[in-house]
Amino acid sequence: MNFKRLAKDKDTKARAGVITTDHGTIETPIFMPVGTVASVKGVHQRELKNDINPDIILGNTYHLYLRPQTPILEQAGGLHKFMNWDRNILTDSGGYQVYSLSANRKIKEEGVKFRSHIDGSYHFFTPENVMEVQRSIGADIIMAFDECTPYPCDYNYAKRSMHMTHRWLERCLTHLKKTPFKYDYEQTFFPIVQGSTYKDLRQQSAEYIANAGAEGNAIGGLSVGEPAEEMYAMTEVVCDILPEDKPRYLMGVGTPINILENIALGVDMFDCVMPTRNARNGMLFTAHGTINIKNKKWADDFSPIDEMGITFVDTEYSKAYLKHLFTVKELLGMQIATIHNLGFYLWLVREARKHIIEGDFGAWKDKMVKQMDKRL
Repeated sequence: MNFKRLAKDKDTKARAGVITTDHGTIETPIFMPVGTVASVKGVHQRELKNDINPDIILGNTYHLYLRPQTPILEQAGGLHKFMNWDRNILTDSGGYQVYSLSANRKIKEEGVKFRSHIDGSYHFFTPENVMEVQRSIGADIIMAFDECTPYPCDYNYAKRSMHMTHRWLERCLTHLKKTPFKYDYEQTFFPIVQGSTYKDLRQQSAEYIANAGAEGNAIGGLSVGEPAEEMYAMTEVVCDILPEDKPRYLMGVGTPINILENIALGVDMFDCVMPTRNARNGMLFTAHGTINIKNKKWADDFSPIDEMGITFVDTEYSKAYLKHLFTVKELLGMQIATIHNLGFYLWLVREARKHIIEGDFGAWKDKMVKQMDKRL
């Protein structure tokens, strides 16, 4: 993998760059649609490619390990071939999913024993076997196995957890050296900064991760319910320490406003289920605020879903029609809303990139944050 920084905003820490892998280029800042189980929910790969047009999507190690399981993915030739996606893929390590199974898992130094949410069967994740699973899945960018702490989190627990994440990182790195690539392209490994919302822990962790010398770095544990101000404070602390010449990935974040504020702090890569999950519940993100399409006020509004026309659904269907689809629980409604939201998120990061290169990102960001912070 190669990362080239092309521009830096004069008023903020925002950067525009290009990541190059064997599956093509990724223009940063970038938002990665979440394709948890080898599918971005409700969207054909053709729509994803032609209408939403992301340079990279995300897959999930925990879910893909359970279903369809790694032997099937290996027989297919890896996740790219299995799902017919010829652009970049990043896989998270399953640490977050294991964290969210709090009632059904036990964390020890060796690894994490957990029960499958599907059939209750027991499994054991270690830094070593998670690296092997990610080799089998075959994503272009793979993540370290870490522990994601909850919010709020006791200081001593956060400290112990951070140190264990660092020890697990060393085991991931050692094992990767012994585990060759499975397919005819390279994989790039990102370690993850932890430390909850404690500034001193975040500083320690960021320094440790920076010293690992990886080709890119991630910031974890900041989309777990903490107030936005704490997220921004921790992101700023970490971005000021992580190397300038490596991409920075803030995991699991967030709203359109969260994304712009974190771009301003120096983050390059984002992923979040929010645009797809909220779409399925009838919430649409736009440049002028959020729309709850289930509200009665849209029943006789025959204007386009979004006059900006970022994707084909925005002008092909009216708000009244989309409200009707949600009222009758028609699956097409969820699909339309999902395509709209993902299209909007990709538009937003690409506009951000354009303004970073043009040199007026700070002013544009402030205007957009004000505009988007409304219920329509």
